[in-house]
This record gives sequence, C-alpha cells and structure tokens, in this order.
Amino acid sequence: MWRRIAARLAAMGKDENFLASIKKIENLVSKALSVAMVIVILIAVGDLGLTLVKQLLAPPASFVGQTLIQILGLFLNVLIALEILENITAYLRKHVVQVELVIVTSIIAVARKIIILDFEKTSGTDLIGLAIAIFSLAISYWIVRRISTQ
Repeated sequence: MWRRIAARLAAMGKDENFLASIKKIENLVSKALSVAMVIVILIAVGDLGLTLVKQLLAPPASFVGQTLIQILGLFLNVLIALEILENITAYLRKHVVQVELVIVTSIIAVARKIIILDFEKTSGTDLIGLAIAIFSLAISYWIVRRISTQ
C-alpha cells in the first residue's frame, strides 16, 4: 500500500503529470468563470430591461440627462461583461490570453467611466488620469494591431 502511494506521489512529481494537472485546473476554473459571467450578464440585461421599462412608463419627464447617462452606463456594463466572457472563452479555446481583447475591454471600461462621469464632482486630476489611460490604451491597441498584421 505504501509503495503504491509513494509511486503515485512520484508520478505526480514528474513535470508532464504536474503540468497536465495544472491545465485541468485552469480549464475547470475558466469554465466556472464562464458560467459566472453568463449569470452576471443575464442579471445585467435584466437590470437594464427593468430600468428601461421604469423610465418608459414613468411620467413624461426629460429622458435626456441623468437618466440617459444611467441607461448608457448599463448598456456598456453589459458590453463589458460580454467582452470579459469573450476573453474567458478565447482562453478556453486557445489557452492563450489575447492581449488585443483585453485592451479593447479596458478601452470600453474607461469609455464607460467617461460617459457616466459627473463633471461637477470630478477633479482635473481625475480627468487627466482618464486621458492618460485612454491615450495609453489606444497606443497599446495600435501597437498590438500593428504587430499582429505583420
């Protein structure tokens, strides 16, 4: 019995077996994340739908302004969640993190932040930080696209 246990431990210690175990764990975690993201997306779509129905059934008020910004933010939340799900499923397919997808998701997230930003409560430093983030992400995207098309 002890010999069998020792043999199994020795077999697990081999690089190939260890890497195979790690790959199985990565796949399991990626699948769990995919299921969790689908749940998050469904909840976000439900929230968006409820908000739209409430706003359309509300007494006629100005739809433009804070309400429109809130709805755009919810739309972008769904889009960001879909992009994250795409990142996870791309990893499951190719077992490689696709940098271009990550950068695009980041650009959408920063754009969402800018769209829903309350300029009255935002400092100039925050705006400069967002500008630097967008510029850096745009340059990164351009570099990645340029390298991938060569």
